[in-house]
Amino acid sequence: MSQSAGHLIVRTLEAHGVQRVYAVPGESYLDVLDGLHDSSIDTVVCRQEGGAGFMALTEGRLTGRPGIAMVTRGPGAANAMIAIHTAWQDATALVLFVGLIPVADRERDSFQEFSLTGWFGSTAKRVMTIDDADRAGELVAEAMRTAAAGRPGPVVIGLPEDVLVELTDAAPSAPTPVPDPQPSAAEITALTERLARAERPAIVAGGDGWHGGAGRALLEFAVGAGVPVFTDWRAYDAVPHEGPAWAGWLGYGRADAVAEGYAAADLLVLVGCGRSDVMSDGYRLGFEAETVLVTMDPEATMHAGRIDQQVLAAPAAFVGALETVDVAAARGSRDAEWMRGRAEAQQRFAAHRPDASVPGVAGASGIPAETEHPGVDLGVAFGELDDRLEGQAVLTFGAGNATIWAHRFVRHLTPASLVGARNGAMGLAVPAAVAASLAFPDRRAVAVCGDGDFMMNGQELATAFAHGGKPLVIVVDNGVYGTIVQHQEKHYPGRPSGTRMANPDFAEWMRAFGGHGERVERTEDFTEALDRALAADGPALIHVLIDDTVMPPAASEISA
Repeated sequence: MSQSAGHLIVRTLEAHGVQRVYAVPGESYLDVLDGLHDSSIDTVVCRQEGGAGFMALTEGRLTGRPGIAMVTRGPGAANAMIAIHTAWQDATALVLFVGLIPVADRERDSFQEFSLTGWFGSTAKRVMTIDDADRAGELVAEAMRTAAAGRPGPVVIGLPEDVLVELTDAAPSAPTPVPDPQPSAAEITALTERLARAERPAIVAGGDGWHGGAGRALLEFAVGAGVPVFTDWRAYDAVPHEGPAWAGWLGYGRADAVAEGYAAADLLVLVGCGRSDVMSDGYRLGFEAETVLVTMDPEATMHAGRIDQQVLAAPAAFVGALETVDVAAARGSRDAEWMRGRAEAQQRFAAHRPDASVPGVAGASGIPAETEHPGVDLGVAFGELDDRLEGQAVLTFGAGNATIWAHRFVRHLTPASLVGARNGAMGLAVPAAVAASLAFPDRRAVAVCGDGDFMMNGQELATAFAHGGKPLVIVVDNGVYGTIVQHQEKHYPGRPSGTRMANPDFAEWMRAFGGHGERVERTEDFTEALDRALAADGPALIHVLIDDTVMPPAASEISA
């Protein structure tokens, strides 16, 4: 039976098991929207294309299936660019559909005309345009496969307005299997021998793909082999934050002692991630170590430095292959002190706020205890949040200093429980929490963001109200772009410039939507406000006031 190309696109997405698309409507792809009218796919109507893209990225990261966003041409595509860059640098599967001008209007500087390939060609795995209605389903299936295969990433599909309404007899294209290479016995034997020879081996888990029990199984192997397990920046949910092998995260806000342990390793096994500038403190740490790289990317994109062995495998396949390893052989003559020391350093760093009543002792905020600052002590606040979430919530983060307290003090004990922009994009926290609450309605979704980050995509709370999402948003308000102020104080002390902001009462703003809003200005009021927000039946927000001189938790509070 004949159908339009736009309807064929929708039928193909259905065949691929897509449950939601995140869209800002546009006249350039009306026929796709019409196909979604009678579809089993839920169309989540967003308020800005950047928010739609971040929601699709969130779905891709949490489910392991490519997230789907739909936007219009020109300005809509421009707004969505931030999500494409994030998906590329973060290696997250995402497919972006972009409505385009009619074919006959090309190369005439038509209304909202732009070059799809010119804009996205350097930041997407592939850019394609559907110029043949008969191939619409085929190209959608190809995009879904490309986004998920190898090193995951974004794919952009252009939808010419006139092609979408052309009729075709083509059937929806079925999903194409994505390769899942398994490590060979020889590769695992070679790795076992390397581990046995090493005096100070370490595993670093990162990237996407840590679903199910792979992270916990990796920790169990590491305990038997006497190997500490670090995680890469904002991949903290790869392994549970417990046990004698969990050694903490690398990258921004990490403990100095954790970085020292990573730098001291004589063998690094990187699983799902490469040695990036963030992991290595600006290409400084870990470059002398023998290196085993476990990745689905044969080109080792975004990995710097030596590779002594490369294993093509996804995290789950690699960890599954470790079940064949004799852990005693992998441990060799190494005792447990190396592993235990790394774990204890992280445990001290992540312990809830030290006793601030002792003069001269730095609290969790990194501020000497005898120094008084107005506002909420974030070390105490995020310790309370950790106690209540018990490692089970999905945490979402934008960029900025405000997130570092949650990184440090809030545990992750379940997989697929963190979404943060590894490329440093601001504005991700709120749309990510909205998407997480829609994709996993039985799980708590908590966004942690600064006031600057919140105002970049806070409008997507309207999407939560429209579609039944129930995120909790914690906005840390110091009235400045804190990360930039920190750099200014280091390089241009006493000369703040371009970093001051004026904010509304965010709690009142949330109440205007019909949600639950709390404004907290004192540490002693935070716990009760948090309990009320967690008990609210709907979206909730806690507006946390802190002093603009408060910097992130000190990384040097403990020694190795």
